[in-house]
Amino acid sequence: MATSKLPVLALPHPLILLPASRFTMALSKEQGEAVLALIEQSDALPVVAAVPITNSPSATTPPTFAEWGTATRILRLVRPPARNPRQPYLVSLHGLTRVHLTTPFTPQADTLLPVHEIEYPPTERIPSRDVVEKFKHSALRLLDRLAKDAVQSSRKEGYQKIASMLDDITDARAPWMADVLIGSINGEYDDKLSILSTPDSETRLTLATDIFLKQASISEVSKKIASAVDESLSKQQKEFFLRQQLAAIQRELHSLTSNSPRNAGSNNASDAPSELDDDEQHDADDLADLKRKIEAMEHGSEERKMGVREWRRLKRIPQGSVENGVIRNYLEWLTSVPWGQAGIGASPLKDKAFLTNARTQLDKDHFGLEKIKRRLIEYLAVVRLRDMNAEEQLPQVAGLKQIEGTGDKALVPYQQSPPPMLAPNAPKQSVKGPILLFVGPPGVGKTSLGQSIAKALDRPFQRISLGGVRDEAEIRGHRRTYVASGPGLIVQAMRKAGRKDFVLLLDEIDKIGQSNFHGDPGAALLEVLDPEQNHTFMDHYLNVPVDLSQVLFICTSNSLDTISGPLLDRCEVIQLSGYTYDEKMHIARRFLLPKQITANGLKEEHVTITEPALLHIATRYTREAGVRSLERAIGAVVRFKAVEWAEYIDNEVEGGQAKMITDGKLITDGMDKTYSPVVEESDLEKMLGISRWEGEEKDREEVRGVVFGLVVMGQGEGGVMPVETMMVPGTGHLKLTGSLGDVIKESSELALSWVKRHAYDLGLTNARSVDPLKTENIDIHLHLPAGATKKDGPSAGVAMTCAFVSLLTGALVPSNIAMTGEITLRGHVTPVGGIKEKVLGAHRAHITKVILPWANRKDVEHDVAPEIRNEMEFVFVRTIREALDAAFGPATLAWRRGAVMVESRL
Repeated sequence: MATSKLPVLALPHPLILLPASRFTMALSKEQGEAVLALIEQSDALPVVAAVPITNSPSATTPPTFAEWGTATRILRLVRPPARNPRQPYLVSLHGLTRVHLTTPFTPQADTLLPVHEIEYPPTERIPSRDVVEKFKHSALRLLDRLAKDAVQSSRKEGYQKIASMLDDITDARAPWMADVLIGSINGEYDDKLSILSTPDSETRLTLATDIFLKQASISEVSKKIASAVDESLSKQQKEFFLRQQLAAIQRELHSLTSNSPRNAGSNNASDAPSELDDDEQHDADDLADLKRKIEAMEHGSEERKMGVREWRRLKRIPQGSVENGVIRNYLEWLTSVPWGQAGIGASPLKDKAFLTNARTQLDKDHFGLEKIKRRLIEYLAVVRLRDMNAEEQLPQVAGLKQIEGTGDKALVPYQQSPPPMLAPNAPKQSVKGPILLFVGPPGVGKTSLGQSIAKALDRPFQRISLGGVRDEAEIRGHRRTYVASGPGLIVQAMRKAGRKDFVLLLDEIDKIGQSNFHGDPGAALLEVLDPEQNHTFMDHYLNVPVDLSQVLFICTSNSLDTISGPLLDRCEVIQLSGYTYDEKMHIARRFLLPKQITANGLKEEHVTITEPALLHIATRYTREAGVRSLERAIGAVVRFKAVEWAEYIDNEVEGGQAKMITDGKLITDGMDKTYSPVVEESDLEKMLGISRWEGEEKDREEVRGVVFGLVVMGQGEGGVMPVETMMVPGTGHLKLTGSLGDVIKESSELALSWVKRHAYDLGLTNARSVDPLKTENIDIHLHLPAGATKKDGPSAGVAMTCAFVSLLTGALVPSNIAMTGEITLRGHVTPVGGIKEKVLGAHRAHITKVILPWANRKDVEHDVAPEIRNEMEFVFVRTIREALDAAFGPATLAWRRGAVMVESRL
C-alpha cells in the first residue's frame, strides 16, 4: 500500500465521513483559523485525513481515534460574520478515499492539524456477480421502503432516482454506491464505522447488504406497529359508537313493542322481549347447550359439582372479560368428555359369532402372526364372558328385590314405587385386561393390529404418538393458571372417541422423552396404564377424576431398552418378529398389490406380477423385517405400468376405442399397439433400477480359518456373517478388527483361551503347558467384515472358537453350516436371542445345517415355521466339543483319547 503524510482533522463523535459523501460541520475558532492557514498555504483545495473519534471524551477520558479515516478535500470554509463573532466556522468536506493510520494517532497540544503518516489501500478488485446482485436487491428493498415512508415528495423522488441509477450501475462501481448509500441513510454509528474500516470491496458489499436488510426490516416493523396502533384505536372508537347506537335502537324498539295495544293482552312468552334477542344469538345457543349438558350429568358426581360451580362463576363475570373466555373454554371441555356409561345395547359381544367374526377380522387385516392372534382372541373371549356374566346378574338382583318387597309376610308394607335403581356411583364391572405392548421392528403391523382389535370390538379407535413427547403436561394436561392451557392427550382422545370404552393406541412408547425440567412423561404414564389406579385418573386441566378403567390400552415399541422398568412391569410384552419371505409373498399378493393397483387408478387385469418377479423384489430390493419397503417397491412397479397404460390410452387413433385382451395386446382400429400387463423378473431393473442387494451370502467357499456365524442386523433382519481368522508372524497376541464392541471382544478372548487350554487335546501341542501360538511365533488376526457397521452382542463365541480351531488344525468347516451361541470358560454353550431372525437369515442364504445352543430348541419349535424346519438340519449342543464335532464332523479332529480333565473347585 502507498504511504503518505496528511494533516489530521478530528471528527467529533458521532460524525463519520465516508468516501463519496459530503457534509458541513462546525469548527472552533482555533480549528477554523488552522484550516484557513492551510488553505492559504495550498495552491489548490487542500486534502486532510478526516479521522472519527469513537468515544465521547470528557475531562477524565481522552479521545480515542479510529484506525481508519477518509482522505477529505476541503471544499469551502465559511467565517463567522463580524457582527456575531461567537458563531463557529463552517467547513464543507468531500470524502475521497479510505486511508489507514500506520500508527495510533495521538493529538498534539501545540498544533491543531498535526501531520500523520497514512496508507492508501490497494486498488479495489471487482466483486463477484452474486455478491453484487444480493447488494442491489437489498438496496432496492430499502430504497422502496424509504420512498413509501417519505412524507416530502422531493425526498421520495430522490430515492426513486437513486433506485433507477442503482439498476444501471456496473459491478466495479457497486462498492462506491455502497459508500454513498450508507452515508445517506440514518444508520447506526457502529455500522458506518464498520463500513469505513472495511477496505475489501466484496466484504464491504456483503456488510452493506446485511445493514440494508436490517434497516428495511426495522422500517417495515415500525410502520406496521404504527398502523396497527392507529387501526386499533379507530376500531375501538368505531365499535363504541356503534354499540351506543345499537343500544339506543333496541331501547326504542322495546318501548314501541311494550306500548303496542295489539300486544297489551298477550300472554305468549315467545312474543315477550328477551335479553338474548340480539345479533349474537349463536352465543346464547351455545350457553344453553352447555347448561343442558351440565344438567344431564349424573347427580352427585364430581364433574357435575365442578360444572355447576364454574357455571355460576361464568354468569357473574362480564362477557367481554378474559376470565369469561377461560371459564367457557373449560366448561366446553368438561361437558364434551363422555362421563356416562358407554353404549351397552350396541355392543357386538352378545353375538354368538363374536369370536368367529374377530378371527375373520384379524385374518383379513394380517397374514401370519398366529401367536399374537391367539393372545388377542383369548382377551376378547374374556371380555365376552365377563359381559355375559354381568348381564345374568342384573335380572337376579332385580328379582330378589321384588320378592323382598311383596307378599303377606313382608316385614315392610309394599308400596307401589318405581323399580329400584343401582347406586349412581356404582361402577360397571368391566374387564381390567392386560396392557398389551407390541414390540417389533418397523413395518410388521403393530399399529394396524390395534385398529383390527377396535373393529372386532366395534369400538372407536384413537391413536396417540408419544415419540418426542418430553413434557409431563402432554399426558396430564396443563393447569388452568397457564395461558392457552388445555387437557392432556388422554382426555383429548376420549373426547374424540365419544365413549369411555374406546381403544387407545399409545404409539412409539419407547421414544418418549426422558426426565427433564418439564417433568417425566414416562412416570405420568404409570398411573394411566395401571388398572388399579386409572379409574381415578386426575387431569390437571379438568381437575376432576376421569375413569380410564374401560379403555383398552395398546402400546407399541421398537425396542425395550429405553422403556423404564416400572412402566414395562405394567405391560404384557408381545414380540412381533419379522416376516418370512413366504409370508411376505402372501402379504404382497393379498394386501399390498391390490392396494397399490387401486391407489394408482388401475384394475386387477392391468397389472400381473409373476411369482419370480415378486420374490426378486422381496429378496433383492428390500431387506427389512416388515413390509413397508416392499410396499413402496410394488407401488413403483404399479406406477410404471400405470404410465404405460395411460400412454397407450392417450395414443388412440381417431374414431378407435382401445381394448385390452387376455394375450396382452391393445387393439385399436387401424393400428396395433402391444401392452403387456405381466411383469417379469427381467423387467424389474428398468422399473426399480439396479438391485440393492445381490445375495452375497450365497457366494461362499470353504477356507481355512473361516466360519459362518448368524447375526441379527439393525432392522431386525437376520443374516449370515463370516468370521475370518488369519495367522501372521508375531508373539502370540490376538488382533481384532471390524468395529467390535466390548462384549464381542471378550467373547473372542474367551474363545482363544479355551483353544489354548485344550490345545493338547486337539493335537496342537505335545504338552498341556505349551502355548500353540508361541511355539511358532505367530499372532492371530480376527476380522468381521463390514467394518462401518458396529457389532456387539453375546452370540459369537461358538463361531469364533470353531474359526480358531480351523485355523490352527487346518480342518475346514463346510460352507453350508452356520452357527450361533455364547460360551463359558469351562466350555459350556449358553442360549442366545433372536433365534427366529437368525434361522430365517440362514434359510435365505441357503444354509442347510445350523448349530444352536441346547437351551434354544424350544425357540425353534415355537417360532420357526414348519416348512423351514423341514428344509434345514438343526443341531443343538451343550458343550464346545459337541459344537466342534457338529461343525467339522465326528472323526475330523484328532482328539487325544483318554485325556483326563481335572476341574479345580475352590
